[in-house]
Amino acid sequence: MASSVFSTTAALVAPYNGVKFTSAFPVTLKTSKSLPTNGSKIRCMQVWPPYGKKKYETLSYLPDLDETQLASEIEYLIRNGWIPCLEFETQHGFVYRENHRSPGYYDGRYWTMWKLPMYGCTDPAQVLKEVNEAKKAYPNAFIRIIGFDNVRQVQCISFIAYKPPGY
Repeated sequence: MASSVFSTTAALVAPYNGVKFTSAFPVTLKTSKSLPTNGSKIRCMQVWPPYGKKKYETLSYLPDLDETQLASEIEYLIRNGWIPCLEFETQHGFVYRENHRSPGYYDGRYWTMWKLPMYGCTDPAQVLKEVNEAKKAYPNAFIRIIGFDNVRQVQCISFIAYKPPGY
């Protein structure tokens, strides 16, 4: 019984014919000897300075967001149906290693939640108002905005909304 099942399934698999050589494909010769160009002058982008600048969250490679840019990001968060939530950290606004050195472990993952998640929030101004209240209460803290997806039960977006002076 087992041999008949094996023989019928083996007949369905195509035999291996080996590697095909590239000499069978046509060769195109490039006649132009010039360097490639994108049609405009080349402008180089400055890279992130390696000293004194930490990478925090999503969008950390960009300059700090102003109020209108924050409102746009919050609008995107709400438009996707995610629930906004604010968190703050008073000591470290970045990931660091202090208590353990094993791979994959790091401190600074969990921040203190500012109030409860904003269930039913439909206006970015409400979130910005809470960011300003958190700034007043903790002026030397890092504040981030998180978007939770209540269907998949995951955090979908997280970005820094405020960094204390000097960062």
